[in-house]
Amino acid sequence: MLTKVSSVANLGLKAIEIEVEVNVAEKGFPGFGIVGLASKAVDEAKERVKTAIINSDIEFPTAKITVNLAPADIPKEGACYDLPMAVGILTSCGEINLPKNKSFFYGELSLDGSLRHTRGVFLLAFLAKEQGAKDIFVPRLCANEASVVEGLNVYPVDNLRQLIKHLRGEKYIEPLTPVKSEELLELLTPEFDFSEILGQESAKRALEIAAAGGHNIFMMGPPGSGKTMLSRALPGILPCLTEKESLEVTKIYSVTGNIPAGGSLIRQRPFRSPHHTTSLVGLIGGGSNPHPGEVSMAHRGVLFLDEFPEFLRGALEALRQPLEDGFVTISRAAGSIQFPAQFMLVAAANPCPCGYLGDEKKECKCNIHQIMNYQKKLSGPILDRIDLHLNVPSVDVNKLMLNSNQVNNCEKSPAIRERVAKARKVQQERFAKIKGVHSNSYMKNRHLNEFAQLTPAANLLLKQAVNKFALSARTYFRLIKVSRTIADLASSLDINDGHVAEALQYRIRTGE
Repeated sequence: MLTKVSSVANLGLKAIEIEVEVNVAEKGFPGFGIVGLASKAVDEAKERVKTAIINSDIEFPTAKITVNLAPADIPKEGACYDLPMAVGILTSCGEINLPKNKSFFYGELSLDGSLRHTRGVFLLAFLAKEQGAKDIFVPRLCANEASVVEGLNVYPVDNLRQLIKHLRGEKYIEPLTPVKSEELLELLTPEFDFSEILGQESAKRALEIAAAGGHNIFMMGPPGSGKTMLSRALPGILPCLTEKESLEVTKIYSVTGNIPAGGSLIRQRPFRSPHHTTSLVGLIGGGSNPHPGEVSMAHRGVLFLDEFPEFLRGALEALRQPLEDGFVTISRAAGSIQFPAQFMLVAAANPCPCGYLGDEKKECKCNIHQIMNYQKKLSGPILDRIDLHLNVPSVDVNKLMLNSNQVNNCEKSPAIRERVAKARKVQQERFAKIKGVHSNSYMKNRHLNEFAQLTPAANLLLKQAVNKFALSARTYFRLIKVSRTIADLASSLDINDGHVAEALQYRIRTGE
């Protein structure tokens, strides 16, 4: 008997319907074969499915079983086809009946018949809704991912025995109560509050500008000056994810298996901090079956690269496309896959190998060749794509010895976040009708004439700076975007020379 069960395959961030065709033939030599461009993990499902059915107190058929995963030209990976295969076999044997409505089955089986946490359920839910299906059967550990998709009955399955009773009509599984996604969103609890960072007022101001406009920032300074602390405090001044942004991030985390068991939507802006030994594929994404890298995991959030020059040169150069376009395109012989990568890059580095070049307190021990070789690790094109360049000097000891009253008077992250959120709201309204632009940093050059008009004095100042410091055309346009953000923080419609002057100080310091 032939049975067809609906499931899905995940290609990048796109889910494709897979028809699991199961044929149980009484004639022929007993066996269990899987066809349809299945990977090793899929092929091993034969032993998992067989043992799970036996341990669910059902006799496994001694017949020729053929499973076809259609369409056959799409690669199938992972153990998510265990459940639909088991359901197909049990239906073909007359043990259960499939639901009358179109339903999707998805999940990895343990040998005892229980269902394990399986990645990609969030994408499955969206595809099921698009296909007009009403019911999806998924492991309970990841069922919450699908509960935010309206119009679906999400059945959380603990084990195969429970599903058999449900499909026989003996004991029904209660579907999950739908959850509104906006009710789940919350702010990220930062590791540090801005009030805990003593001194470094200029750096805190630069981070506020970066947060308000979604700009990339590069901090250079000696060890212990507070670069890492500043970076880890940044999430505390970022606004809450919007519902749309949360759905985008959750798709990435679902397909990579980074949503914990029982988890649902990603509620907070990502903060990713990969080690400097991270490979090109780990940072950008890729592999034989392309998967998202750290730049995509940081989508709508922050990518913090500490010890920036120590990353592989190839990995840093590969950052050019996502920094410019907001996405990563990975091409293979079978086709291309695009992953979103709209993130804030926060990079930190020492000025030289020993870290004390230009420091007022400690003498640099590096020779000129060591300094030049170290600084050459960062190419001009990469630095040109970073909006804010900041020198972070050592903090004076007198600023560290503040009393409790003085510390309490330091501005806290929530107060800064209010200003950032207000500026972001202005930008959302400004770019509401422009696809792909959600903040000033992602404005295209063609948008500047409409949304970033400079006063005559500001225009003159910027022109003089470009000529004097030989700034590139890319830097010129990025300076205007940063000036637009500074004006937004000041609730100013016009960009005046004061806004441009502040933007310039974050580029000229590093010797542009």
